[in-house]
Amino acid sequence: MGLKIRKGDTVQVIAGKDKNAKGKVILVDTERERVLVEGVSQIKRHTKVSTSQRGAKQGGIVTQEAPVHVSNVQVVCPSCNKPTRVGRRKDDTGKNVRFCKRCDTDI
Repeated sequence: MGLKIRKGDTVQVIAGKDKNAKGKVILVDTERERVLVEGVSQIKRHTKVSTSQRGAKQGGIVTQEAPVHVSNVQVVCPSCNKPTRVGRRKDDTGKNVRFCKRCDTDI
């Protein structure tokens, strides 16, 4: 069974050091059950200084996002603008759609 969070969803962190932070999902890793959220769980990575072909030096301290476990985020419903659980159902044409369990509208 797949995850109920997809790339491009707006999510809110419900646990951890970045609790209540909102952001857009950049990447979903289904095997490790982790998501990469824009602006959440920032870490500093030290990269070795190297010279490119044009002679420019790259390296130093880079700030980037670290993955967050799926259980620590909740999808924010676009219509009611609150974090909610996500359900699945078939619409009139037989296509699977996700819906907000709080306000019962399609996501």
